[in-house]
Amino acid sequence: MKISVLRIGERLVRDDRVTTHAALVARAFGAARIYMSDIGGSIPRTLDAVREAWGGDFEVVPTPSWRRVLAGAPARGERVVHLTMYGVPVGEAAPRIAGEESILVVIGAGKVPREVYDAADYNVAVGAQPHSEVAALAVLLDRVQQGRELDAGFAGARRRIVPSARGKRVVGA
Repeated sequence: MKISVLRIGERLVRDDRVTTHAALVARAFGAARIYMSDIGGSIPRTLDAVREAWGGDFEVVPTPSWRRVLAGAPARGERVVHLTMYGVPVGEAAPRIAGEESILVVIGAGKVPREVYDAADYNVAVGAQPHSEVAALAVLLDRVQQGRELDAGFAGARRRIVPSARGKRVVGA
């Protein structure tokens, strides 16, 4: 499955860190890219450094218009999955989404415009309580890939964690 993520908006002050975490989760859980508008200058540099050290081909794609990315999803062969606490429970939606070839997962920083709900092929809720969009993204990606993404290695990695019951072991530079 090809996975892209679209991050809509950014609430100033708190969101550089949260947006960075959304990108890190997207990468670690198997997404190929994250589209971002309104992104701070340090976010692409941070993700480039992570990719260089830990491998993979993940890319940060700055976009002046999230609406264009969303509208272009069908032409790219992507089904739109919008994460919202008002959607269909993830347990019901994940098996259907898992059958898709390519998805664009939309996560919002604040109130998401109605047009996103209308454009989505799937409006999916990870619980019906307020929580982080980063947590919802991790749960969705894990559910639709049934944990396989956690076992996948990253090509070109200079660093690798060696599992250990105690302590920390990292090999590489």
